Amino acid sequence: MTGFVSFVGSGPGDPELLTLKAVDRLRRADAVLFDDLSSGPILDYAREEADLVGVGKRAGRMSPRQHHVSRLLVDYAAAGQRVVRLKSGDSGLFGRLEEEIIALREAGVAYEIIPGIPSAVAAAAAAGISLTRRMTARRVQFVTGHDVSGGLPDDLDIAALSDPRACTVVFMGKRTFPKLAALLIDNGLPPDTPAVLAESVSTPEQTLFRNTVTGLSERLSAEIGDKPALILYGPLANEESSND
Repeated sequence: MTGFVSFVGSGPGDPELLTLKAVDRLRRADAVLFDDLSSGPILDYAREEADLVGVGKRAGRMSPRQHHVSRLLVDYAAAGQRVVRLKSGDSGLFGRLEEEIIALREAGVAYEIIPGIPSAVAAAAAAGISLTRRMTARRVQFVTGHDVSGGLPDDLDIAALSDPRACTVVFMGKRTFPKLAALLIDNGLPPDTPAVLAESVSTPEQTLFRNTVTGLSERLSAEIGDKPALILYGPLANEESSND
């Protein structure tokens, strides 16, 4: 008997931001494989009898290898289990969804993808800004701030990321933002471009730091901290001039 896998986007962390479909799948799951940022109160929706397996990856910490996570999904499904693969934000945004889908396809396991509220959208809402603005920002771009080695990816489109008329969101970029900021400024982005550092979005630990690209770069050069974060910069990050 072959089971079924539901890839569930858990949103940014606030359990009230889960979709109804996400809650339904959690309540019916025999096993939940969850990322670090999808844990906590969100897991309260899982059945008491369900296996809860942490498979999250965090920078600077020991983490399960991707092939091990994929193998777990296949093994649980092969045993006839209903499996939820719980990923933070939306599963399709920097969540290694493709690798896990490929493993399921090769094993003949059926699956579905249930979208979640992207953390970038939640961060913009928390900061009180819009990701688009008529006449000044018609384009939004999401980019990862690190590659598999933890460094700044060397294939970034710096010209696009330096566009002062685009709203840019950098995922997982606290460690590499000082280097990225220097490249952006060298390629024409004004140093005083508004920027927001949004940490632990939608959780009780949420903090917002509003500054400029240069100011944020200086702050992150001095101190990074261990909170998960997003960085937003561009013409939309200037609703408030004071730091939170």
